[in-house]
Amino acid sequence: MGIAKGEEREMRLKKRALTSTMTALLAGAMILTGCAGGTGGKTASEGAKEPEKTETPTTESKYVVGQNPLDFTLYGHYDWYTMPPWGGDDASKYIKETMKVNVTPIQSGGNAAQKFNTMIASNSLPDIIWMDRGSDVEKLRQAGLLVPYDEYLDKYPNLKEWLGEAGINMLRSEDGKLYQFPNWYSSQPYGNAGYVVNKKIYTELGSPKLETTDDLYKYLVMVKEKYPNVVPFDPHLAKDGQGLDILYTAFAENAQSRWIGIRGVPQGDKLTSIFTDPIFRESMQYSAKLFREKLMSQDAMTQTADQVKEKMNTGRVAVYASASPTENAMNAHPLLTANDPEAGYFMIWPIHKEGLDKNKIFPGTYTQLGWNVSVITKSAKDPEALFAFLDWYTSPEGQRIQMWGPEGKYWQGLEDDGLTPKFTEQYTTDAEGLAKLQAITTNIQWTGNTIYVDQAKAKFESTLPEEQRNWSTRWQHEITWKTQSNATEFINLDPMPDSEEGIIRQRVEDIYLEARAKALYAKDDAEVISVLDKAEADAQDAGYAKLLEYKTQKWQENLKKMDGN
Repeated sequence: MGIAKGEEREMRLKKRALTSTMTALLAGAMILTGCAGGTGGKTASEGAKEPEKTETPTTESKYVVGQNPLDFTLYGHYDWYTMPPWGGDDASKYIKETMKVNVTPIQSGGNAAQKFNTMIASNSLPDIIWMDRGSDVEKLRQAGLLVPYDEYLDKYPNLKEWLGEAGINMLRSEDGKLYQFPNWYSSQPYGNAGYVVNKKIYTELGSPKLETTDDLYKYLVMVKEKYPNVVPFDPHLAKDGQGLDILYTAFAENAQSRWIGIRGVPQGDKLTSIFTDPIFRESMQYSAKLFREKLMSQDAMTQTADQVKEKMNTGRVAVYASASPTENAMNAHPLLTANDPEAGYFMIWPIHKEGLDKNKIFPGTYTQLGWNVSVITKSAKDPEALFAFLDWYTSPEGQRIQMWGPEGKYWQGLEDDGLTPKFTEQYTTDAEGLAKLQAITTNIQWTGNTIYVDQAKAKFESTLPEEQRNWSTRWQHEITWKTQSNATEFINLDPMPDSEEGIIRQRVEDIYLEARAKALYAKDDAEVISVLDKAEADAQDAGYAKLLEYKTQKWQENLKKMDGN
């Protein structure tokens, strides 16, 4: 996709499900609101009244973004997320000043679940919440706290045009209505998962064959021997899966890292245990071997994103794998090459076990619905205006500004198709400046339109010589977009947290996370199997079979929807 956001980033970002206390909190919120809209941010103790609705357009008129000031609050429901200052970069500054849109962030403070619970309990929901699809959205919907979008779809047609009816139907809730505006949706392959290699180290070691798991192991041994201050293999945030899940896909044709994410492996028309999956077992034995021989970062389970970034920026990683390695590599590459033209990073075709077809190895996945969603709460005074903004934000015009800034610096005018920007010379000569802009705007891209962004980049980049191509775009076209598989059928499988299956899911999740860590620290292959055997037994005692049955049913329902049934 456009700027290193894909479905696989869910593995890194996936928050743990909210506890059953959410049910009580939401029930309280229903009492406070009378199930009839929000309070515009005021609590019940402040004597809040139903917000006065501003004039909304009739069917003959539309809300035009930029015509009148629009001010709203937005909360990113993630521990890791801190929204950059709105207006602090060229893109949001333009939107704030020219389009008259001001966004006031509500930050999670590193504890999203607590912040979310507090907002609900105090009846002070923001206007828009940016969050994962699934149970949290459904909790809000069932409590009557969300605004449906259906009446706006034809009036503001960008989402309908670029996502399509089939995608919209996949997003609908059980009541048949649409409450979710997707981010980085697409009907075409996209994503960045894979392997990045330190060019200077690779060259100095003789540019050896680096295709199979055996090749990778031998190469990492060479790195350890020759470069004691370099991390041979860095799996990014291993506590969230990341590089470990990438290695999983090396051990079977057509395997998906997504299966690890849903804690279920398809066998025929059923989902089966991840703990007994032979692919998972072999991959964990391989990962544990790299870890105990110090070929993998020894703080893989505890390191922060900033620590990984610093290692990449200083060239102290030989091989780097994650759900979106291009994000760090594209920024680190120009830093290293500025001092040494022979330095920098490049990507390799996904690693595979000897004997497998390399063209059937997929380290990442994509879905038609993309990554996460934006929901509008009933605290919003003018939900139609907010939907109109989201729809404009996902339009070609909105995407151009977010990706490449306002017209004039990196692009000027449009091609004959009226959509594709005409990129200026600065697009290629000021790659570092553009990377800095996108490093900021990546965290305000709430409605990414993958097809538009990727097509616009591809059309221009194809006209440039290799050395002038954007680092990320080049490797997306050469490798990553060719090696991501479609996982749309496996979305929205999680049960409600306070349901019987939801409680089981949390138990299984705890068992899985503990088992993966223990397996990584195992002293030998036998101990890895012993850890996973115990995890399987514990999970079954916790009701894993019932959870898999539930997820299987949801999976089969998805397949029917995708077939148009």
